[in-house]
Amino acid sequence: MHVIALSELTGGMIDLVGGKAAGLGELIRLGERVPEGFCVTTTVHQAGVLPEAEIEAAYRQLGGGPVAVRSSATAEDLPDASFAGVQDTFLGVEGVPELLSAIEKCWHSLHAARAVAYRDAHDIDHRGVRMAVVVQRMIEPTVAGVLFTANPVTGRRTEMVVEAAAGLGTTVVDGTADVDRYVLDVASGPDRGVLTNAQLGELRQVGERLQRQLGSPQDVEWAYDGQGALWLLQSRPITTLFPLPPASDDPEPRVYLEFGHVQGMLQPVTPMGMSTLKSLVAGMLAGFGLKVEITDIGGRLYGDLTDLVRRPATRKRLVSLMAVDFGPRAQAVMEQVLADPRFAARPVGRSAGAGAAPSARTAVRALAGVTRALARPDAARTRLFREIERLEAGSAAPDGLATAADRLRFVQEQDPTAGPDDIVWPIVAGMLAATLPVRLLRGVASEDEINTVLGGMPHNVTIEMDLALWGVAERAREHRDLLLGTPPAELADRYRQGALPDIGLSAFLARYGHRAVAEVDLGVPRWDEDPAPVFAMIANYLRLTDPEQAPDRRFARAASTAEATLDQVVARARRRRPVRGRLAGFLLRRARSLAGLREAGKFGGLYRLREVRRQLLLIGAELADGGLLAQPADIMFLTLEEVAAAVHQHADQRVTVAARRAVHQRELRRRTVPVAVLSDGTDLEAVLPAAAAPDGALRGVGAAAGVATGRARVVHDPATAHLEPGEILVAPTTDPGWTPLFLTAAGLVTETGAVMAHGPTVAREYGIPAVICVPGATRAIRTGQIITVDAAAGTVTLG
Repeated sequence: MHVIALSELTGGMIDLVGGKAAGLGELIRLGERVPEGFCVTTTVHQAGVLPEAEIEAAYRQLGGGPVAVRSSATAEDLPDASFAGVQDTFLGVEGVPELLSAIEKCWHSLHAARAVAYRDAHDIDHRGVRMAVVVQRMIEPTVAGVLFTANPVTGRRTEMVVEAAAGLGTTVVDGTADVDRYVLDVASGPDRGVLTNAQLGELRQVGERLQRQLGSPQDVEWAYDGQGALWLLQSRPITTLFPLPPASDDPEPRVYLEFGHVQGMLQPVTPMGMSTLKSLVAGMLAGFGLKVEITDIGGRLYGDLTDLVRRPATRKRLVSLMAVDFGPRAQAVMEQVLADPRFAARPVGRSAGAGAAPSARTAVRALAGVTRALARPDAARTRLFREIERLEAGSAAPDGLATAADRLRFVQEQDPTAGPDDIVWPIVAGMLAATLPVRLLRGVASEDEINTVLGGMPHNVTIEMDLALWGVAERAREHRDLLLGTPPAELADRYRQGALPDIGLSAFLARYGHRAVAEVDLGVPRWDEDPAPVFAMIANYLRLTDPEQAPDRRFARAASTAEATLDQVVARARRRRPVRGRLAGFLLRRARSLAGLREAGKFGGLYRLREVRRQLLLIGAELADGGLLAQPADIMFLTLEEVAAAVHQHADQRVTVAARRAVHQRELRRRTVPVAVLSDGTDLEAVLPAAAAPDGALRGVGAAAGVATGRARVVHDPATAHLEPGEILVAPTTDPGWTPLFLTAAGLVTETGAVMAHGPTVAREYGIPAVICVPGATRAIRTGQIITVDAAAGTVTLG
């Protein structure tokens, strides 16, 4: 089929007519007023020859005259890829020769640089994309614009937004003129701007109708003609909205805080990883007397804090509790929530999920454990590392797991919340010792000085891992050309085949192979499964040629500076405030003995995760052999209940996995994740007043002392990152799997985090300045741009 009237199209014809034409056909099918027209199909584009007679006949049937010629690619107006303005549209085209020329120009726009870049960004295969072209009778509008059936800036689903301008709607969608903007969430006032209240009411009714009928929030292009008739020119899903929280029976708003960035994770978690993490995080919070429902929103971990916010006993300490792990962005959002009358304090029954105070037994254990660690830190460290050795030895599955049912039983019996006291309380003691001096020394020492004291911290398993990998790179220097000139994935294959020189990597993986980026997600391969990311890190180390910038020397300098600064700060404090000075000095010295242990608890827990993952993959292999999964790794896109159904009832899970993989891939492309959302979809940070910053600078929070100027390197995936020595790493977030990149970086900028989080902690160890909580840093900063990171000022200045 070459030319088809729009009235004959349906939403299921995308392969033949492209996304835009299919959407227009669906609008007509729903009874909406759409300008008449026809579609030149993708089969014509594939053939490369225009059926001129058919096109002329269809054009004459429209009555000739001016028409709009609009691209309609098969990858366009999709649920996760709008291609808004990426491919060409031509208005006021008149006459057959001009029409044929405009159609060919639409074809050519499929391969324009901006279209290619957009498809690359959305992982859309260029080879499978085809172009259809829509031709429609031109409307002569008096006013036109765009209707969003949900607020595209704040995410609020209870607001519609209209942008309008006199004349053609291109002035709105192209951003070439000032427009009138209306938010449809309250009772209307007097007529204003280019639209009347009656027209706004009609647009609202259309928006409600389309959202209901099409099943998702819509981005609608519309126009009013000279007779006052409303025409719909397009309706497509709003692709940028963050998913809504799960529906709740509560008629009042609920608030959800993002928990994943505490572990340096903003990428979506696999369904299998989510099930484990929900139990783990809920169990950790319960130990502190906080009962929080952990919720999956867009594949990310969110905690429903509504009841804690409304409960008088817990709301008072929420903001301060967030200081250590959640950071200032989360604290600012929570302060906004506490000031919102909808979240005013009220009695909340415990059955509603309110927090309960820790038991007396837990409180006594905590006090005893923290006191014991502070009194004898060396003994506490010894006990902690002994427990980690026990966790490693006890993580292996027992002999005799012969079937998928046996392996599943082993997985189900694992307790993700278990944390031995000899691991938990020394870590808590170290965190307290590192954070309390900030208050004790207020007015005596700056936060920058305290951050310097917390640099070069010993006993950190992640630092030890980074330095061990540096040792591997040093031994590999004679093979520098091979390791720099071969892709990491190919090096990994050759390593598994035993076809690489021995550089000590086997010993490194024996100790650290259970780690990875986003390592708390069961669905993520460990380094001993896929060492390609390790080879990428080794390559970055091999680019370092200045011996003074060697990581071991940088760490030693940071430790020496920390000890010297500690002596200066304590001496000053004891002169000005003797009692506080002595207490702060004691805590800071204990922090240097214990705060480095923070990474140790997770490090030990990862042994169990690796074994659980190994057993799940073996189950997956058996299910794949039986035709219930397409491949073993697909098991990570199921829950344990679904795995049980496959194992025991032979339930085919391939359709389920395919759907979840598609959603996961879409969410992997999402670059921003809200710090907190309401149940109506509102991104709370989006409605906060913007923080003032100096001209040409981005505002954040200093987390590791110092100033650095250098070229920026924006990194979203550390597994493939190329970081030259002296560059400043700019990342959405970091976890321990990122930290080998720090060894050659001159500074660190992240969009999320807290002063005691993984990234800033390791940055302090190496003495590199860090500014965290810089919203939109990875979008505002370009790779290669000269930037200055000033931790004391909490700014990133763009050159």
